[in-house]
Amino acid sequence: MSSKLSTFVCQNCGSESSQYFGRCLNCNSWNSIVEEIKSKRSKYQDIKNHKKSIPFNEISSKKISRFTSGFREFDRVLGGGIVPGSVVLLGGEPGIGKSTIVLQSAGKISLNEKVLYITAEESLEQVKIRWERLNQNSNDLQIFAETNLSQIIGEIKRVNPSFAIIDSIQAIHNHEMQSSPGSVSQVRECSSELQNLAKDNNISLLIIGHVTKDGSLAGPKTLEHLVDTVINFEGDNISSHRLLRSIKNRFGSTFEIGIFEMLEEGLREIKNPSSIFTNKENISGVTTTITNEGTRPLAVDIQALVNKTFYSNPRRTTTGISINRLHQILAVIEKHVGIKLSEFDCYIATGGGFEINDPSSDLGVAISILSSLKNIPPLANSSFIGELGLSGQVRKSNNLRTKIEEAVRLGIKNIVVPKLEEELNNNFQNLINIKEISNIKEAVDYSLSK
Repeated sequence: MSSKLSTFVCQNCGSESSQYFGRCLNCNSWNSIVEEIKSKRSKYQDIKNHKKSIPFNEISSKKISRFTSGFREFDRVLGGGIVPGSVVLLGGEPGIGKSTIVLQSAGKISLNEKVLYITAEESLEQVKIRWERLNQNSNDLQIFAETNLSQIIGEIKRVNPSFAIIDSIQAIHNHEMQSSPGSVSQVRECSSELQNLAKDNNISLLIIGHVTKDGSLAGPKTLEHLVDTVINFEGDNISSHRLLRSIKNRFGSTFEIGIFEMLEEGLREIKNPSSIFTNKENISGVTTTITNEGTRPLAVDIQALVNKTFYSNPRRTTTGISINRLHQILAVIEKHVGIKLSEFDCYIATGGGFEINDPSSDLGVAISILSSLKNIPPLANSSFIGELGLSGQVRKSNNLRTKIEEAVRLGIKNIVVPKLEEELNNNFQNLINIKEISNIKEAVDYSLSK
C-alpha cells in the first residue's frame, strides 16, 4: 500500500517542511522552497534479501587492491588510486574541465579495466568529438547516453563494469518522483540509488556534480555525506592551471591536491608544481615560503607592495591569503618591530594566486612586507617558514622535515625556521644553511641586513 506525500524542500540546503514558507527556516534563503510530491511506502512492506549481522572478527581483512586512474596526480588526491566499490563526487565550475579529465581518465583505465561512461548531458556524437580532440586510446570503454535512472541502473547491471562514470547527476531523473531534474530531491534520491548499486556490486562510481552560486558542491550537504570521496576541481578562466583538491576522503588524507595544466589536447599533469609558483629573482617585496597541502610540500612566492596611503583608512587587499591573517601580521610588526604601518597601503599576493591556508607562511608574509617597505631585497636564495604568535615569537611549524627536504630538492641555499630539534638540524647540516630564530625581530635583522 502506498500514497502520495507532498513536502516542501529548500533547493539551497535540502531541508524539508510540511508547509510553505517564503524563507527557509534552516539556511534563511528566500524563495528557495519548492513543493515536491513523492511516494510514501508502507512501513509494513516485506523486506527482501534480508541480511544478517556477523561477528566482527569474522570479517575478512584482506588488503584492498586499488587500481590507477591513469594520472599520478589524480591517484594522489584519491589516496593512492581508486578503491573498488567506492563512490567519488567530483565538482567544479562550468567549463573548468570536469568532463575532460574524466574522459581522459576513463580511456586510461579502460586499458586494464572495464569502464562504462554514462553521459546525461551530451549525445554520443558530442562525446566522440571531444574524444577525438583529446586523441585518447581505449580498450574496454563503453558509452551510454541516458537520463532515466532506471535505464541507467539496468545498463550498469548488464555491463557490470569495474568503473562507472555519471556525467552529471543533475541531468538524471527518477521517473517515480514528480520533481524536476536537478532539484534537491532528485539529486539526493538518484545518488542514493546509485550508491546502493555500487556498494552491492563492488563497482567504483564517479559522479560529476555541478556547483551552486556560493560554490558548494552539487545540491545539499546530504549528497556529500552519501559518497566516500568529495573532490573539487578548481581554476579560473585566465590561468591554464587546474587544481584537484580532496574535501573528504574515507580512504586517504583530506585537502590533498593534484595540479594539472589545461592544453588544447586535454589536461597534462604538473610533475614539479613548485616551479610554477616560484620565481628565482631576488627583488624587494618577494619571499618564498614552503606550505603543506595534504601530504605534499609546495614552494610558493609571496609578493608584497607597501605604499604611502592617500586615504584616511589605508587599503588592505590579499590574493591567496586570508585578509584577517594579514591584519594580524601587520599588528605584530607594529608592536614588536616598532614600524608604524597604519600610514601605508598593503597589498599581498601569492604566486599564481595559489591559496595558502598553512599558518607557517606568516613569517614569509611579514618579511615580504618589510622588504617592500624598506625597498631592500631579502636574503638571496632563501625560504621563510614559521607561524607568528601575537607576542612576536615564531612558533614551530608542522611537517617541518618535509618542508626542509623540499627546499633542499629545489636547490634553496638558506632557510629561516623556528628553533629545531638537534637531531633534525644535524640531518640537514651539510645540505642547506639553516638559520633558527625565536622571534620576528631576529628574523628581520637576519633577512634584511644589507
